[in-house]
Amino acid sequence: MIRLTVIGGGLAGCEAAWQAARCGVEVDLYEMRPARSGPAHKTDRLAELVCSNSLRGASLENAVGLLKEELARLDSVIVTSARATAVPAGGALAVDRERFAALVESRIAGESGIHLHREELGTIPSDRPAIVACGPLPGEALLDSIADAIDASAAETQHPRLLHYFDAASPIVAADSVDESVMYWKSRYDKGDPWTGSGQADYLNIPLDREEYARLVHDLRTLERHQPKSFEPARYFEGCLPIEEMADRGDDVLRFGPLKPVGLRDPRTGKTPHAVVQLRKENAEATAYNLVGFQTRLSWPAQREAFGRLPGLQHAEWLRLGVMHRNAFIDSPRLLDARLRLRSRPATYFAGQITGAEGYVEAAACGAMAGVHAARAILGLAPIDVPRESALGAVVAHLLNTQTPDFQPANVTWAYFAPLDPGLTRSLSKDDKRARRRLMAERALASVDAWRASLETQAFETLSPVAGY
Repeated sequence: MIRLTVIGGGLAGCEAAWQAARCGVEVDLYEMRPARSGPAHKTDRLAELVCSNSLRGASLENAVGLLKEELARLDSVIVTSARATAVPAGGALAVDRERFAALVESRIAGESGIHLHREELGTIPSDRPAIVACGPLPGEALLDSIADAIDASAAETQHPRLLHYFDAASPIVAADSVDESVMYWKSRYDKGDPWTGSGQADYLNIPLDREEYARLVHDLRTLERHQPKSFEPARYFEGCLPIEEMADRGDDVLRFGPLKPVGLRDPRTGKTPHAVVQLRKENAEATAYNLVGFQTRLSWPAQREAFGRLPGLQHAEWLRLGVMHRNAFIDSPRLLDARLRLRSRPATYFAGQITGAEGYVEAAACGAMAGVHAARAILGLAPIDVPRESALGAVVAHLLNTQTPDFQPANVTWAYFAPLDPGLTRSLSKDDKRARRRLMAERALASVDAWRASLETQAFETLSPVAGY
């Protein structure tokens, strides 16, 4: 049987290999580490989380929470491992990143159909099916190979073959260096964690008065920043802006963003602070905290100065300071089809952040879909596209959105879901978003269950192998 090549051992690559192998296909999974490490990597683990340890909201009324549940119903190696290694995070699913990566790696190693190669693959194979899941920071050789592979698909358009944007990671502080006496434990609106069964105090909150907030904004605006090279335009993903970029946009932007105090009344005073900095547990032992929303391109001395002025962080030990790096993604709407294949080269699939699907869960979702599609093609099974009504379908809808000439990375949102039947919503008020989203979630999960059943049924109805495979 023809084997599937998967390039990249991140979230998308591991999920793609996992899904394809469980369909009955032999998979060669290539990961360049430890021979060569990327600029954002710290370990040689598969599925390393290089930025936050949060997979974001867990509620089914949240688009990404619904996407996680859909993946769980497909036995996603990423989502099931995340739930098994969760740490308290209010209404979000956050993980102990070391335990998470170790669990994913052990499960990949235990899957007999996956053959892991610890070496860099700098060229996309042209003689066999392959999934490019290199993430947003491919090496130069692979970047050149991607450009060559998409050249034919992009030739008839005026759009650039590769686009670039910048991403940033938040600082991490040692828990024993934090003065908790000036802080308080609380989750927004006292929401608990649905996966860990935790209580209602999953975040350590630093209350800021008007003067302290103004000083932080001033520091963010005036202290030294890492500057991009002259040939690298600073294009940011709007869902993950550097905190100083948000500060530049207005005095109160942070108070309505990551420092929003709503739902975080200080239990010691009974009052809502002017602004709140939240610290989230970085591991199960709670020995480290992540500054939520503090992704930054400030220089490291500037970070120590600005963040060290925050109440309780005067003696902070910084385990990791914020970093800035360039990410690459392809112009997916004009290059890929609904099965994440290059239109000009249907044996080559793309998955994860290289497609412009932003976020850990979205990357895993791309991997799951590409893995299933590639496996079915190799096995000679009829293609079955993911249901449009699902969160998986919403991810694809974003990647195929040709309405915007300036395609940009984005998280999964309700905006990309198929609209509900008007008959289902006739009795609902226009403002009842929660009820509408519950209906959309119920419809999505039903469609994914049916899709999964159809995949299992047709597994025994082998057709003629796809041409070129």
